[in-house]
Amino acid sequence: MDDQLISQLVDRAKADGIKLTGEGGLLQQLTKKVLESALEGEITDHLGHEKHEKAASGNTRNGNRSKTVITEVGPVEIEVPRDREGSFEPQIVKKRQRRLTGVDEMVLSLSARGLTHGEISAHLAEVYGAEVSKTTISTITDKVIDGMNEWQNRPLDSVYPVLFIDCVHVKLRDGKVANRPIYVALAVTVEGTREILGLWAGDGGEGAKYWLQVLTEIKNRGTEDVCMVVCDGLKGMPDAIEAVWPQAITQTCVVHLIRASFRYAARQDWDKVAKALKPIYTAPTQDVAEERFLEFGETLGKKYPAIVKLWENAWAEFVPFLQFDSEIRRVVCTTNAIESVNARIRKAVRARGHFPNEQAAIKCAYMAVMSLDPTGQGRKRWTQRWKAALNAFEITFDGRLSAARR
Repeated sequence: MDDQLISQLVDRAKADGIKLTGEGGLLQQLTKKVLESALEGEITDHLGHEKHEKAASGNTRNGNRSKTVITEVGPVEIEVPRDREGSFEPQIVKKRQRRLTGVDEMVLSLSARGLTHGEISAHLAEVYGAEVSKTTISTITDKVIDGMNEWQNRPLDSVYPVLFIDCVHVKLRDGKVANRPIYVALAVTVEGTREILGLWAGDGGEGAKYWLQVLTEIKNRGTEDVCMVVCDGLKGMPDAIEAVWPQAITQTCVVHLIRASFRYAARQDWDKVAKALKPIYTAPTQDVAEERFLEFGETLGKKYPAIVKLWENAWAEFVPFLQFDSEIRRVVCTTNAIESVNARIRKAVRARGHFPNEQAAIKCAYMAVMSLDPTGQGRKRWTQRWKAALNAFEITFDGRLSAARR
């Protein structure tokens, strides 16, 4: 737009005592003029003649009807032109449309950031003077369901270097309020980008049996091979992973293992336990790690035998990352890569308290993950962080990554 014209409008508004924003403000008036001008242009194209010109056909203008639409600058009352035949279908503000698309996008953005429907309604009323009911907000957010279903069933890459899996618990009101898991799978592509493969609502506590269904679905959507699967120490997970991808290496999250160790230790001994465990997971080789583990058993094993048993049971899934160089170790020893996703989901679901059904919970989680990186800067940092590790993967898993590039 012309800067001089804008300056003149602002100066005139100031001189006339007109506010820039709010009810009756300059932005509202401009929005009204722009919408009405656009609608007038649409009906001119529809009829084939300008206002007051002689009509080539029998159809002519037939006055206007008033209509209030919710916009990003608040409610705006506009005059919508009509034609005698009633065949005019405006596109800028369609028939029965009461909100411009920017308002819908605003509602979806606020919902994705964890605001409840009541909080969104109050925010729109306070900031924009727009009365949008909780029912309307629910209708707006329901629009994402088609896109969510398409996203959930999209084809996947044939090979992923690493797959991180974890779950977030939500409260569902199914007769009574109960905790239910939402399973999350996040993959690293051969280009080093992050890809969330899907979200699944479980039917009880987190279990390897349901994970087998999730992994099988991922394979059925096109993923024939995964080099490494990083997960917590859930019993039965190695068997489930092997059943789907026999060549995949199962890696237990070291951070989960350490946290689980603290549950068996007195608070005053946490620092001592952490210091004694560090030489195990930072050992240069598996043999050295076994030596450090024996030393841990000698120093703290008698006081905390449950910690020793915990590590013994998880040992087979703990040691795989020790065979790799530091670049691979650094990025696959924990599920931290998926924790930021889980944190965003938890923030969104906690604001809701509980959900009436699975679809509502999944919809909330979906909107949360879709708003993770609006600027794209996170994607750049992620790719940069994984570049060295993927070079090491190319050598370690010779030939397996190249299948995804064909």
